[in-house]
Amino acid sequence: MKSFAYARAADLEAAVKLLSKTPNAKLLGGGTNLVDLMRENIEQPDALVDVTGLPLERIEERPDGGLVIGATVRNTAVAGHPVVRDRYPLLAQAIVFGASAQIRNMATVAGNLMQRTRCLYFYDHAARCNKRAPGAGCDAIGGFNRMHAILGASDSCIATHPSDMCVALAVLDAKVNVIGPSGARTIAFEEFHRLPEDTPDIETDLQPGELITGIEIPPLGFARRSLYKKVRDRASYAFALVSVAAALEVDSGKVRNVRLALGGVAHKPWRATEAERVLAGANAGAESFRQAAEAELAPARGLAHNEFKIELAKRTIVGVLVELAGG
Repeated sequence: MKSFAYARAADLEAAVKLLSKTPNAKLLGGGTNLVDLMRENIEQPDALVDVTGLPLERIEERPDGGLVIGATVRNTAVAGHPVVRDRYPLLAQAIVFGASAQIRNMATVAGNLMQRTRCLYFYDHAARCNKRAPGAGCDAIGGFNRMHAILGASDSCIATHPSDMCVALAVLDAKVNVIGPSGARTIAFEEFHRLPEDTPDIETDLQPGELITGIEIPPLGFARRSLYKKVRDRASYAFALVSVAAALEVDSGKVRNVRLALGGVAHKPWRATEAERVLAGANAGAESFRQAAEAELAPARGLAHNEFKIELAKRTIVGVLVELAGG
C-alpha cells in the first residue's frame, strides 16, 4: 500500500477544501469498503479525508411528511427509525437484508451510495478490467459471469451495483444533496449512479471535490404498502442475484400507483419504468404483473452463466406484486 496523507475534516467547508486541494483524495467514513480496496491496491489515493466527525448524523422529518437523512447516519439508525418503519418499510427491509448487524452499525448512508462493485475481476489484478484500468478490456464478459448484469450493460463492463439500500431509494424517488467548490446542489437519485457505457470507471454524477451531505425522501403515502425481496445463494451475508423493491396502491382491483426497482441486475439500481407504465390502471393480478415483468425484461441480455437471472427477475417481480396486492 502506498503512503498517503490523512486529514480529519472539522466542518463541511474544510472537507470541501481538502477534497479540492488533492484531486486523488478519497473519503473515509464508517462502513466504506475503501480500506479493503486500498489493501488490494485497487484504490491508491494520495490523501484520505476522514468525514466521520461532520455534523451530518441527523434524521429530520420534513413538514410535508418526507425525511432528510444525513450522510453519516448509520444504517442501523435508518432501519430502526419509527418514521422509516411506518412510512417506508421497504427501506428498513432493504437495509436489514444488506449486511450483518456489525456492518450496519458502522456503515453510513453516504458510504452505502458510494460502495463499489463486488465483481471478482475488478478485485483480481491478473484480470482485465475497464473499471479498474480504463481501456484494459473486460474479462468478465467471456469469463464466469453468474453474478453479472443483464440490463444496461455495455461492451466495456457488465458489473453490478451491490447495494440493497439504493434499490429501495430508487423506488422512493430520493434525492442526493451534495456540496462542493461551486456550492450545494441536489441530484435526482435515478441520475446519481451511471450506466457503464464506455466509461465504467466513472460511477456517479459527483464532480471533483464534491461531498454527499444527505438524502431527501419525499412523502409517498402508498409506500406504506411496500416490500423488498432479495434472492441470493444463501440466506444471509450474500449479495443479491436479483432483488426487487416495490410500492403498490390498489383501488377497486386496479393499480392506482406503483413504483418498482431491481437490484443485482445492472451497473446501478434499476428503476423499472417500463413495468410501471404497463401496470398503470391495469388489473392488480398475476397476469398483469407477469406482462409488466416481461415488458421490463424484454431488453435483458443474458451471458453464459447468468441467463437464468432473466426469468428469476420476472418471477420475483410477480411474487412481490402479488404479495403487495393481497396485503
